[in-house]
Amino acid sequence: MISTVVRKCFCVAADVVAQKAEEINKLNVFPVPDGDTGTNMSLTLATVVAELKALPADADMRDVAKAITHGSLMGARGNSGVITSQILRGVAEGLIDVKDEKPNAAEIAHAFALGQKVAFQAVRKPVEGTILTVLRDVATKANKCASQKLSTKETLTALVIEAYESVARTPDLLPVLKENGVVDSGAYGFATFMEAFVNEALGTTTTQDFVTTVALPDEDAKARVNEQVDIELNDDWEGSEFRYCNEFLFQANDATDADNSFDKAAALKFLSTMGDCELIVGEHPTYKVHVHSNTPDQILKYMLQYGQVFNVFIHNMDLEAQERTEKIAADKAGAAASTNGATGSAIVASANAATSAVDTEAPLPHKELGFVAVAAGSGEADILKSLGVDVVVSGGQTMNPSTADIIAAIKKANADKVIVLPNNSNIRMTAEAATGAFAEHSVAVVPTKTVPQAFAAMFAMDETLDLDENVDAMTEALSEVRDGEVTTAVRNSAAADGTPIHEGDIIGIVSGVIEAVGSDVKSVCVEIINRMQGQQEGDTLTILAGSDLSDEAFADLCSAIEAAQPDLELDAQRGEQPLYPVIFSIE
Repeated sequence: MISTVVRKCFCVAADVVAQKAEEINKLNVFPVPDGDTGTNMSLTLATVVAELKALPADADMRDVAKAITHGSLMGARGNSGVITSQILRGVAEGLIDVKDEKPNAAEIAHAFALGQKVAFQAVRKPVEGTILTVLRDVATKANKCASQKLSTKETLTALVIEAYESVARTPDLLPVLKENGVVDSGAYGFATFMEAFVNEALGTTTTQDFVTTVALPDEDAKARVNEQVDIELNDDWEGSEFRYCNEFLFQANDATDADNSFDKAAALKFLSTMGDCELIVGEHPTYKVHVHSNTPDQILKYMLQYGQVFNVFIHNMDLEAQERTEKIAADKAGAAASTNGATGSAIVASANAATSAVDTEAPLPHKELGFVAVAAGSGEADILKSLGVDVVVSGGQTMNPSTADIIAAIKKANADKVIVLPNNSNIRMTAEAATGAFAEHSVAVVPTKTVPQAFAAMFAMDETLDLDENVDAMTEALSEVRDGEVTTAVRNSAAADGTPIHEGDIIGIVSGVIEAVGSDVKSVCVEIINRMQGQQEGDTLTILAGSDLSDEAFADLCSAIEAAQPDLELDAQRGEQPLYPVIFSIE
């Protein structure tokens, strides 16, 4: 049965993408180490794998197509993830009528034609040099294979080679790629998935094992692509003039509700006036929405007129200089540990990790007012708990905890009323969405963007006040906090003032803008602190050492800061956050 082949091959291919997620992630345009295209793609595929594994053994291709469609839509993250979900939907539906175990060239061509149709319908303004270009090129090649009446093996081989050839051409089609000497990461991830799927279907280990049946170009397409994969782009950041990447699931009102019925075309028209890269995919009543905009609140307000939103993710594309959470390292380790005898294990582990940021221990002792916070480093978590936070959710920029994770943490806090501190702009909307699962006025969010802001908020907390009064007081305390961070550049770029940045340089970031470039953590950190003090003098500096900064180096840094700013009270702590040797706040 074709359904059995598709299920098996999909799980194997998803596992390969999970193992290569870090390779796809490598870098993005903003020179900090937290590109997330590979992570987004692997998590999208993970949701599909989970649904495929839940099907009965005798499920037919129609059931498999439904699982792929629903799973990819529910799991889609980022612009490329949403588009990938539509490609998968179209191709899977195109295989429903295949009678044999493996489709012939004409049936393969039909499936990719439908995948192209569905994916391009979802995008109002297709961009050349992206995953859509590769899809179109593969679909065109499939038609040629069908007209030549090639075998299944010859057709699939030719499509994999064409996918990599197309990826290699992306820099010639998209200026931002050519400027950075790179290929499109979403397109590369798609080609990687195709190759692994075909290898499993044909029982090969690499396209080179069966290329003798197909005329190849003079050079190996995959090898040429790999030469360009030293730098990968974050598909949700590149080229957008808008700050926030908004993505969420939407459940439309009943179609019989004429006054508040959802009009997909009208909604897309509205989104186009609010930003770019707008997408609405799915079928009534469940849709996936994606748009880049500077006004997330207006996007959600509009959609809430016509239904309910959930699984909300708001990514600040100007603030990609946030630490990658420990979860990503755990996902990568899980992927690397997978074996041939446990097909799909890595990708399933990745999906489980993404929804298990909160442990399953019994709830804490009951209390009137509880606190939940998000943090990446163990030291950060310890400090938050010492300040009165009851439950800490592990998470950060590119591995945002889900709404379910935050709901679980709120329940675990076991309090009559709970305040949530998201500690990241990307997590705020998810936290606010989680409040909808509880009675009105029982859960509230204080919009902290960083862990140091959460420290200030907790210091402003007063257990004698009610929920709303505490939220007001804690929110007001945030206005007194200014944040900075220091990390290592992972590619050549330029600072806000035009100063060249080279891979390996130390960069100082203030409010999402690179303000200083140097060769060592100490000098860069002191420079941006001096600059911030010159702009507005503060009284207290809270500084957190990352996991890569030794105690000796941290002590030396603190001494240098005290010498440069003798009137600034220093509170030095181990935060143990990954990738960022120093994060700090001035109040």
